[in-house]
Amino acid sequence: MEIEPVETESESSKIKKSVSHGNLRRVHRAHGDATWTIEDSCSVYGTDRWSKGFFGIGDDGYVSVAAPTASGTVTISMKQIIDGMRDRELSMPVMLRIENLIDERVVRLNECFGNAIQTTGYRSEYRSVFPIKVNQQKHVIESISRAGETFSHGLEAGSKPELMVALAMVGGPESLIICNGYKDEEFIDLGLQARRLGYRCFFVVESLDELKLIVQRSKHWAVEPLIGCRVKLSTKVDGHWSADSGDRSLFGLTAQKLIAAVDVLREEGMLDCLKMLHFHLGSQLTNIRNVRDGVREACRYYVGLVEDGAPLGYLDLGGGLAVDYDGTFSTQPHSRNYDLNEYCVDIVESVMETMDRHDVAHPVLVSESGRWTVAPMSVLLFNVLSVTDFEPIPIEPDDSSEFCESVKCLLDVIENLNARRVQENVNDAMYYRDQLRDLFRGGQIGLRERAFGDNLYLKILNRIVFEVLPQLKRIPSELESLPDQLADIYYGNFSVFQSLPDAWAIEQVFPVMPLHRHHEEPRRNAIIADLTCDCDGKLDRFSDSEGDVVRTIRLHEFKEDEPYYLGVFLVGAYQETLGDLHNLFGDTNVASVAVTSEGRINFVEEIQGDSISDVLSYVEYQPQELLQRFRAKAEEALNSGAITADQRQKMLNLYREGMQGYTYFED
Repeated sequence: MEIEPVETESESSKIKKSVSHGNLRRVHRAHGDATWTIEDSCSVYGTDRWSKGFFGIGDDGYVSVAAPTASGTVTISMKQIIDGMRDRELSMPVMLRIENLIDERVVRLNECFGNAIQTTGYRSEYRSVFPIKVNQQKHVIESISRAGETFSHGLEAGSKPELMVALAMVGGPESLIICNGYKDEEFIDLGLQARRLGYRCFFVVESLDELKLIVQRSKHWAVEPLIGCRVKLSTKVDGHWSADSGDRSLFGLTAQKLIAAVDVLREEGMLDCLKMLHFHLGSQLTNIRNVRDGVREACRYYVGLVEDGAPLGYLDLGGGLAVDYDGTFSTQPHSRNYDLNEYCVDIVESVMETMDRHDVAHPVLVSESGRWTVAPMSVLLFNVLSVTDFEPIPIEPDDSSEFCESVKCLLDVIENLNARRVQENVNDAMYYRDQLRDLFRGGQIGLRERAFGDNLYLKILNRIVFEVLPQLKRIPSELESLPDQLADIYYGNFSVFQSLPDAWAIEQVFPVMPLHRHHEEPRRNAIIADLTCDCDGKLDRFSDSEGDVVRTIRLHEFKEDEPYYLGVFLVGAYQETLGDLHNLFGDTNVASVAVTSEGRINFVEEIQGDSISDVLSYVEYQPQELLQRFRAKAEEALNSGAITADQRQKMLNLYREGMQGYTYFED
């Protein structure tokens, strides 16, 4: 086992290594000999920080779900949901959607903006819009449209397929359809038909060429369009999506092009069609100061356009309302330093202040809060299949010959471990371990002696980590990563690339925790590997009890005769639609549940995940053709006498049945 190079100081400052004495596996506990409690588990996994009251741990040791209902919050156990999935033969992994949480978010967003408008005396209204790209699943869009019917909740489309969804799924004529992205003739024609039907379908202009096409098609159909312009703000934001802001952001019109757009519409006699100013600062705005600065700058553009003759009337804030994934309530990339009420009030007050100063009518406020709306509703559930640890195992030495010098030196290191010389102990162990490997490569020692020496090396590292380091007041910087390198590998029945692509692509940190056994202390430090044959197919960035990013998670001892379930939370935004077919692992099973006021769990929708036949067809294979090819091979083997007719038939049946099987591990 290699000791990895020490990270740079800048990276070390971002990642707190889990080497505090309370985190060292199998050694010290923060609570001494006291009985492990549910409260201890809540502290370890931070449920009180990131769950916003939706998830907790019940007295049965299972994760609990606090579901808002018409009669108040009803708490249920995840055990009830897992048992229900088992009864319906929905095997792991499963993407669980909890409809109550969608409803709550839609209602709360609209009510909070409504309260901010009422308390500040703002003289207009708010319209919520859901960006379909955040989660395009039919049942999700249906749930959002149903929950938002009272508020005329709208939809945002960034492509022709999404526009077709919006045209069919949006509520009444008061609901907005926002058309973002680049638009061809067909896209624009579809939107103009929505205008004919009386819907408030806005074309948000991204370029002057696009504006000219909108003008042309509007005249062709003799339909007056609703036009918005997306402005490129100079305001820069913090966090991963900072590239979405500032002068080098990918989308939007500069001040010069914005004026040019006004002039084009004026020349065409269509300036009255310019009804909206749109801007977007980023997907996850961690700092409320960035929000205020961006809104104030956008308002100045709004006022300028009005002064130049544009009627306007709508100000679209885009997305950006962040999710506090780690629960730190900070400007860290996976958090935010504000709550929903502050977000709404700051926006309303900032717009009101600028408009009043210039005697401009208050615009209708629009926001496209996708991530915040749907992230809490989905939980990826999966089971653990096996575990690899890095502990020494009993290996008998080869008695037929004397130990080589390297093995003798490793034995000497074990005998002389010393807290004051711990760095020297590690250096010596690495040196003699490497010598041993050179001897093996050169054929000077056998496999058994090599294995015996490697076992000694692991024994040294384990004793240093779990006996020596806890004695130190300060751990040497070069040894800070040592505990993580002895962490177990828990193999989960899922694909990171299919179900959690952001964990791989942008190092998104999602809350992860066991779904049960919370009466027991989790004594193992671990990373989680998926089923793919890829070194990136793993979860090795977690939020610890203080909200810091650490490389390992504490899990319970794996018992081969018992299922062990883990959950990844807050995955409702983007994860279901960004996933790919790495290793041809397809979509997981899906269960959408709704909790009633009486505490019943209704399985509203069950969707079987992709079969092997499904995913093969996605990459241009014809399952029937593959079956015929395999049949020919089996027939050839039968004719040659390699197999019997009965064996041939069993092979074909197995192949045929396998085509309809789940792409994931089936118990």
